[in-house]
Amino acid sequence: MDMNFLITALPMDAFQELMFKNDEELKAFHAKWVIVDVEAGYPCRVSLVDAKIGERVLVLPFCHHDVDSPYQSSGPIFVREKAKMAKLGINEVPKILLHRSLSIRAYDANKLMIQAEVLQGGELKAAIGRFFCDSDIEYLQIHNATSGCFNCSVFRI
Repeated sequence: MDMNFLITALPMDAFQELMFKNDEELKAFHAKWVIVDVEAGYPCRVSLVDAKIGERVLVLPFCHHDVDSPYQSSGPIFVREKAKMAKLGINEVPKILLHRSLSIRAYDANKLMIQAEVLQGGELKAAIGRFFCDSDIEYLQIHNATSGCFNCSVFRI
C-alpha cells in the first residue's frame, strides 16, 4: 500500500536575523560562519541542497525536535547564506538524502520515538512508506546516520 508523504525543510525566516551578524555577534548564539571546503559536506537544512565549495554557510545549534517529551532534541545544522526554502512535491525526496547513510526516527502522537532504522538514502522512499503503514506513527525525522545531524521532517499526507 502506497503512503503519500511530504518532506519539509526548515524555514529561512527562523534564521534571517542571524544572516546579518558577524562572528563576534554570532558567539551569543553559539553560531559561526564557515566557508565550505568539501563537496557534499555541508547540507543546508533550508534549501535541502549541499552547499558548494567556497560558499558561506552558518553553522549553529538548532532544536529540531522542540516538543514536550523526553525526546526533545537539538544539534548542529548548516544554513546557506542565500538559501531559499525548499518546496518539495508530494513523495519527492531531495537529492541531498540519496547519497548519505540516514537514520530515520519515527514518532507517535505523544512525540515519543517508537521506531528507528538506519539505511542508505536510495532506500528512503520505500522506508517512509513502510513506516507510515503503521498508523501509530505521526511523523518522521531524518538524520545523517554517522554524525547524527538533523536533515528534515516527513509528514503523512
